[in-house]
Amino acid sequence: MIPLPKPKFLLALLLMLVLTLSCSIEKQYAMRQKHKVYSFEQVNFNDLLKAYLSKGTNGIQTLEGIYAVSSLTTRKGKGMLSSSEKEKVTERKENYLQVAIIKDVKDLHREFIEIPIDKGLLPSYSIKGEFSQFTENSFAVYKRLEKRDKFSTYTFTFDKSYDILEGVRTENSGNYTYTHKLTYVKLYPKK
Repeated sequence: MIPLPKPKFLLALLLMLVLTLSCSIEKQYAMRQKHKVYSFEQVNFNDLLKAYLSKGTNGIQTLEGIYAVSSLTTRKGKGMLSSSEKEKVTERKENYLQVAIIKDVKDLHREFIEIPIDKGLLPSYSIKGEFSQFTENSFAVYKRLEKRDKFSTYTFTFDKSYDILEGVRTENSGNYTYTHKLTYVKLYPKK
């Protein structure tokens, strides 16, 4: 007589099989979409976004566009045995993300939304940030959405002549002050 496997083992094996199949099904769907032959010419989200952004704005400089994002985090403070204050770069990411910033027509509390667009072709895109109304001095408040009900707030400036957005956030932790800086360089549409 052959001994039967324990129920915990069967449950773990079944769970592992389901996870493996679900991952491979997503991969197969993505591969099928890349190689699918269509009767008509196709456009993807990035093509539609560029078409939307290239619409006539009658010479008005707008925040809307596709941006490359870089970040820099510095730490400033006194060490344990040091009497002088030192500043050190703790993290630097150059052009690590591409985002689209577009006008929000659904929510009255934010003027623009930020959508990451460098993750490939997805069925839907998550809103990862919100910009409030820019003032005459080109200042705005930006909320970077991290998880449900969690966000970081940055103060942003917009340099219209160079199409650059810069945001700064500071936080204190122990003897150190951390400064987080985000830089957005407009890639499309260019002046």
